[in-house]
Amino acid sequence: MSFEIVGEIREIELIATGSSIRDLTRLRKQYGRGRWRKLKGIAYVSLPSGRVRLTELHWYEAHGVGRKEIKRKRYLD
Repeated sequence: MSFEIVGEIREIELIATGSSIRDLTRLRKQYGRGRWRKLKGIAYVSLPSGRVRLTELHWYEAHGVGRKEIKRKRYLD
C-alpha cells in the first residue's frame, strides 16, 4: 500500500454484496469464504511524500476476514 490511513474512515456506504461483486470468486480463493461486501468511505491518508489528503477509499470486507484490498479512488480536496 502506498499510503497510510490517518484517523478513521467515515461516511461508509455499501457498494455491492454477494454475487454482485465481480471479484467474488477470486476473493473466496484468496481469503476464504464469508459474506463479502464491497464498501466505500472517506478518510485522510498520508502519502509517501508526507502530504495528507482527503480521499475516497474502496475496499472489500467479510465477517471473520476483515478489510482487504483498500484502494484510493480519488482525492476530495
